[in-house]
Parts: sequence; structure tokens; C-alpha cells
Amino acid sequence: MTPAIELNDLRKQYGRRTALHGLTLSVTPGTVFGLIGPNGAGKTTTLRMLVDIIRPTSGTARVLGTDPRTGGAALRRRIGYVPGELRMEGRATGRRLLDFYTSVSGPVSPGRIDHLAERLSCDLSRPVRTLSKGNKQKLGLIQAFMHEPPLLILDEPTSGLDPLMQREFLGLVHEARQNGQTVLLSSHVLSEIQQAADEVAVLSQGRIVAAGAVDELRLGAVRRIRAVLTDADPNAVRGVLAPLSTSTPPEVRAQDDRVIVHATLEGEIDPLVKALARFHVAELLIEEPDLEESVLRLYGSASTDTPTAMGGE
Repeated sequence: MTPAIELNDLRKQYGRRTALHGLTLSVTPGTVFGLIGPNGAGKTTTLRMLVDIIRPTSGTARVLGTDPRTGGAALRRRIGYVPGELRMEGRATGRRLLDFYTSVSGPVSPGRIDHLAERLSCDLSRPVRTLSKGNKQKLGLIQAFMHEPPLLILDEPTSGLDPLMQREFLGLVHEARQNGQTVLLSSHVLSEIQQAADEVAVLSQGRIVAAGAVDELRLGAVRRIRAVLTDADPNAVRGVLAPLSTSTPPEVRAQDDRVIVHATLEGEIDPLVKALARFHVAELLIEEPDLEESVLRLYGSASTDTPTAMGGE
């Protein structure tokens, strides 16, 4: 089976600065592939090469079996693309803009645009220049999904969307996968990738530092914990938390008649819950740290020569 996307030793330099250090990866048709990493990791550079906005310094890329540099308009019609920095201006309404995109991208099923607009709560009668960032993002998603292309390349697609619309977007991605479409999804939002993607590559400083199936990568293994305990002695709390797998010693402090606990936990959450259950837990907050912290904590700096591969290339 020909990969939907195939990169081989892809490099990009801007003067003396190297943005990509020999990326090699393959995306299986009909899957959702997540590309994650902190700002400056090289995600947007990679995606722009796939649609021939910029060109690699060296290495090769093939998209739907074709070199993006020679595929031209015929290849681009087979791709739905949402850029990381979506710019839409002008007096045209959203509907007129989408009509224009239809003439460029090819046939769109009758009623498809209205169906997507309804799902995303997007008013197509308003001039584009009057729309908020979130509503412009909705238009961008509609133009990417409306012609049901074999490949969707989505760079930070939920930027500016509220949680309800983010959930609707994930529904669109799942439906695209069920229809046999391939989705390449770049995101800062770790939970978004975990819900949507079959496989993932973690980028840091222009290198792939880990890759594989989502459930094989420990992307959710680091969590921030905040607990408020009552009727507890701070020293006793420190004692029961000491054996846990925390990357830094838990911060335990007394405040009035309460004990406040801050910790960063790696691994299973169950031992922490059982340890805190010895006390009266008034509040418990568990959240994932930002993506950059997760990547660097779990996989270290990408300045090392050998990337980590888990379950795939």
C-alpha cells in the first residue's frame, strides 16, 4: 500500500538556522496521524512543505504518491488544508468565499456546505472581515472538509474554537477517518491528539524524538496535582507522598486549617489517590502540563543525536 504521506530525510534550513533535521516518517492511508511538539519544533514548516508553500533544502516528500513540487493544482485539489495562521479578509460573505473555494477545489456535494456550517454554528451571511478569529477558523475548516478530499492537512485547526466546537471538530475527524480519508493533524493540545490520532510523532527542535501508536507513547504520563486537605498534619502528608513517582519533591504547606499539596506526578494516578485517601480531601485537581513541558520531561532535549522510536518509525 502506497503511503498517503512519505518523508525521507527531509531537511530545511533558513540561512544558518536549521528548522528540520532529516525528518523521516510514513502515514498510512485512512488513518489519523498526529504531529505534536512545542513552538518552534518544525510542525508548520513540515506541513507547508507538503502543500508546496515552501520547499525542502534536501530530502524527499511524497503526498498521495506525488512529489508536491510537481503535483501542481491537481494534487492540491485532493488535499484539504487549514494553515496554522489563517488569514481571511475582505467584504465578501462567508458563503461567497466558500463558493470561490468550491470553484478551485472541485465538486462539493449539494447541501454539504450548509451541513458543515450548521454543525459548526457558522453564519455564512456575514462579511468575512467582521468575523472573530473563531468564526474565521470555522470557515477554514468548512473549506478544508467540504469537498471530502483524500487527505486533510490541518495545522492547529481548533485555534480560537470554544470547547463545544472543538468536540464537533473531533467528530468531523472521526467521520473522515471512517470514510477512508487520511488526516494529518498538528496540534499543541495533547488531549486532542490522544482522542483523534491513531499514530503520533513528537517533534522537538526539528527532530522526531518519539513516534508510534498513541497508546504506546507515554504522552499522558505526566500530570500536575493540586490537593487541599483538612484535618491533616503537613509532616504526615509529606511522609505518605515521599514514595510516589514525582519528578520533583511535592510542595506541602499549611494554610490556615488546611494543607495545600502541589506535585508533578509521573505514571499511574492510583497510588496518589490511595495515599491522599488517608486524609480528608476537600479539593483535588489533576491536569496535564503544557505540551512543551510534557515533551521535554518525557523525552528530553532533541539535541541528542539518536531519536527515540516506540512502535514505529
